[in-house]
Amino acid sequence: MPAPVVAPSLLAADHGDFAGGIRAVEEAGLGWVHLDIMDGHFVPNISFGPQVVAALRPRTRLHFDVHLMLAHPDRFVAAFAQAGAERLTVHIEADHDMTKTLAAIKAAGLKAGIAMNPDADPRRLLPYLESVDLALCMTVFPGFGGQAFIPAVLESIRFLDTERQRRGLDFRLEVDGGINAETGLLCRAAGADTLVAGTAFYKAPDRRAFVAGLTA
Repeated sequence: MPAPVVAPSLLAADHGDFAGGIRAVEEAGLGWVHLDIMDGHFVPNISFGPQVVAALRPRTRLHFDVHLMLAHPDRFVAAFAQAGAERLTVHIEADHDMTKTLAAIKAAGLKAGIAMNPDADPRRLLPYLESVDLALCMTVFPGFGGQAFIPAVLESIRFLDTERQRRGLDFRLEVDGGINAETGLLCRAAGADTLVAGTAFYKAPDRRAFVAGLTA
């Protein structure tokens, strides 16, 4: 299993001070930040686009873990690559040719990820696991931060971790949604190694201690 990573979601930071949200991640000693891109079609909310990613890129060396919650993610691979993303994750439920989209992400020099919603059958990801660097199990229905964790997704995490081990693969297994000190450890025990924490991270009285508790 890869070494554990906590990737705070900038969606939970002050939207009037994304640069400050980035600094908070750096000050907690972390190397990743998670950027949720929502289009108002695939999910019922709008966040921000490649222009914001491009504006933040010169301000930090953090790894930009970009999650495309878009109806047609294939149309935006080039834009986010040019903006400075280092990893693009796209949904199995979106309207695109997954094989072609993953190939386009790799051709752009980025790490490629595949995501599934909480009610998706994890077996849908099986044909793509050898082509990805990351598999993301949403532990809430995407669209809004601050939602409650859905425990049933732990079975999907276990399934994908078992498959990863069976095939000898090294993709990261990420979870996103309702991750806090308690649910994060449940996900770690199920096999997840990459934890997206938004509200719990930014509201933690001691962010370094919060991270330490998830990565020990």
